[in-house]
Amino acid sequence: MRRAAAVIGLLVLLFSPATATFAGGPFSNWSAVVIAGDFQAESGSPTEAFDNARRDVAKALVGMGFETSAIQQFSVRPERYPSDAPSHSETRTIYEALRTKGETAKAGCLFYISTHGSPEGVILGEQVLRPHRLAAMLNDACPARPSVVVISACFSGVFIPPLQRPDRLILTAARPDRASFGCGESDKYPFFDECFLSAAPHARDFAALGAGIQACVARKEKETGAEPASEPQIWVGPALRPMLPLYAFNRTPTKAP
Repeated sequence: MRRAAAVIGLLVLLFSPATATFAGGPFSNWSAVVIAGDFQAESGSPTEAFDNARRDVAKALVGMGFETSAIQQFSVRPERYPSDAPSHSETRTIYEALRTKGETAKAGCLFYISTHGSPEGVILGEQVLRPHRLAAMLNDACPARPSVVVISACFSGVFIPPLQRPDRLILTAARPDRASFGCGESDKYPFFDECFLSAAPHARDFAALGAGIQACVARKEKETGAEPASEPQIWVGPALRPMLPLYAFNRTPTKAP
């Protein structure tokens, strides 16, 4: 009974005037933030992997049906990327962007971060963004609307329990007790982000995209001998799961990274 009520509530939300599906597709009225949370490899040397992911994931989202104007990018070194116009990666600025973008793009929210992680949380500039802090940010900035959270970092599975909501989908790059790979000086992208980008053009929706990422990461780790396996995680809220067919990607062609 409780699950049925949640599904009915999401149906009412989806088809209300404020969140009606637009001609541009189911994500044309969603807001999104895409974040590079660090600029250093595990060795301490600089790497472009996180900012490459930030830039190209933002482009991929446009190809999936998000409006360019509704996507805000963030970087630890924003001055290096004037063509992308990212804001500085800090908690308050990201929270304010989520709220501001959500005032005009009211149908849903997407949060994507690529960075280093630990069992305590993920690196965000000079700070550690902890799971309960992110949950509070998203719940306040994106109330009463579906959301997608993608966390590309080591140990990012620790975010799933605090972030769980009936109308939320969560993708993480690793189990709570596992590292992820591809954050070296010479890596173009972390493995998870590379697989997000390669799987997105072939996926119907975010659940299928998550499965495609899992298969891709498993292949890359086997090919490169990276172990133990990171085992990317997918969690779909019970109210959102039956609605996923309505959230199919638009498949607008974009230039491959």
